[in-house]
Amino acid sequence: MPQNEYMERFTKQHGRRFDYEERKRKREAREAHHASDKAQNLRGLRAKQYAESRRKQKIQMKKTLRAHEERNVKSNAPAQDSSTPIPNYLTDRSNPSNAKALSSAIKNKRNEKAAKFSVPLPKVRGISEEEMFKVVKTGKKTAKKSWKRMITKPTFVGPDFTRRPVKYERFIRPMGLRYKKANVTHPELGVTVQLPIISVKKNPQNPMYTQLGVLTKGTIVEFNVSELGLVTAGGKVVWGRWGQITNNPENDGCVNAVLLV
Repeated sequence: MPQNEYMERFTKQHGRRFDYEERKRKREAREAHHASDKAQNLRGLRAKQYAESRRKQKIQMKKTLRAHEERNVKSNAPAQDSSTPIPNYLTDRSNPSNAKALSSAIKNKRNEKAAKFSVPLPKVRGISEEEMFKVVKTGKKTAKKSWKRMITKPTFVGPDFTRRPVKYERFIRPMGLRYKKANVTHPELGVTVQLPIISVKKNPQNPMYTQLGVLTKGTIVEFNVSELGLVTAGGKVVWGRWGQITNNPENDGCVNAVLLV
């Protein structure tokens, strides 16, 4: 690895912070405010340089928008062959065709793809960090700074999980709220079986909750479906399949889910 890529090397070795995605999203949302602040407060040569860079950015943005708008403009396409002959004075003309036909075909393909990956619960109630985490104040240092948190929702941790030393543990996942299995319903077969959880793929609440393995309503989880005996078109046995949690595990004491078929 080149000498100057020390940040990439550190990320590969140690990973990122749990709230990296959220902090990145907020930082990008603040960029417009920073740009406005610079435009108002810069003076002299730096103001001229900044105005020139903003002008080039806007020109590029207008070009991109114009390219998108041109897709819906009528264009002259060659006329289709017909049985009736066309007079010589009309041969130069052609029937206008609308580019919307192409864009609508692309949209239909996108809609079909979206329907293929649709989930039973597209919208779920948001959970705030105050509800998700409970502040833990133990010991001399922790009681002063209050940096330790206990997760109040059910979680999943892998079989090879080991807790960090208490001195360095940032998030506590209680043993009583850890789940390894779930009641999974197959919508086409109409059967419900208890399957082991492999991993948490996506929690719609927050990317940090996904990394912590929090199980809330609407979370996408991967299950071990080898017991069901599902087979692909090529004849291979399906080992893992995704599903969505449909209940509130913290209220029911169990995890109910639907397979995404």
